[in-house]
Amino acid sequence: MKSNKFGYLIHEGFKSIFTHGFMSFATITIVVACLVIMGSFSLIAVNIDKMISTLESNNQIIGYVEETLSENEAKALQPKIEALANVRSCQFVTREEAMKEFASQYDDQSLFKDVDASVFRDRYIIYLDDISLMSQTEQSLYNITGIAKVNAFLQVAQGFVTVRNVVSAVSMVLIVILVIVSVFIMANTIKLATFSRREEIAIMKMVGASNSFIRFPFVVEGLMLGLFGGILAFLIEWGIYDVVTNKVMQSIVGNLVTVVPFNEVKLVMLAIYAGVGLVVGAFGSSIAIRNYLKV
Repeated sequence: MKSNKFGYLIHEGFKSIFTHGFMSFATITIVVACLVIMGSFSLIAVNIDKMISTLESNNQIIGYVEETLSENEAKALQPKIEALANVRSCQFVTREEAMKEFASQYDDQSLFKDVDASVFRDRYIIYLDDISLMSQTEQSLYNITGIAKVNAFLQVAQGFVTVRNVVSAVSMVLIVILVIVSVFIMANTIKLATFSRREEIAIMKMVGASNSFIRFPFVVEGLMLGLFGGILAFLIEWGIYDVVTNKVMQSIVGNLVTVVPFNEVKLVMLAIYAGVGLVVGAFGSSIAIRNYLKV
């Protein structure tokens, strides 16, 4: 008996989707629009984080050694540098290696035949864990006796960190706002569909139907609309992302940025879209039916 009752409630929930076709379409459209906007900002944030991570892995600070130090004395500084906080690793470069690297940038090698390696300094190429702490690391390097100069690209690093923080903050705010808007609009859309059935709900209440019995079909309706909207939004987002990323990679900008392939995030995105759709649908429908149960 309970199985038949449950099947009846599920059937009524599905039936209501097609009975109120226009309202169902409006609800799905709202869910899709909100999720696509939310997902787009999330993907932008993911790509910026990826670029920041790439920059961090390749970012370097160059520490120049005092000219008065011998090569062995310069090499002795390595343990002190590696012991600093935020230093992932460092590489010692001799004067000769520095000159060869500099000369390799020019086609005419004869320009350097009379140049002595002593005009260059021994140096350390230092890789960081977190570029947002570059300024502190630079100061720590200056505190090491034997380091004469530090070449750190602070403005570039801070620029990337600022962009990442701004995009992350904006994305989080927009996600929260869009979820709230989606719930509100879905609740009101389902409420309009429910309005035409208010007398039916009142009669069911009068004959003894429980609130859960009346509410369940509406919750099923909301769940299905939210789930369908979430899956549809995921497919649309996938198509838009592929088109945009292909255009970006084919442009000049493609040589400067690293784009995260959608395949790397599609399972997570699908789970989030479906989950948000289900939650928004269930919560929105519950809010919509609440006032009509007060008989």
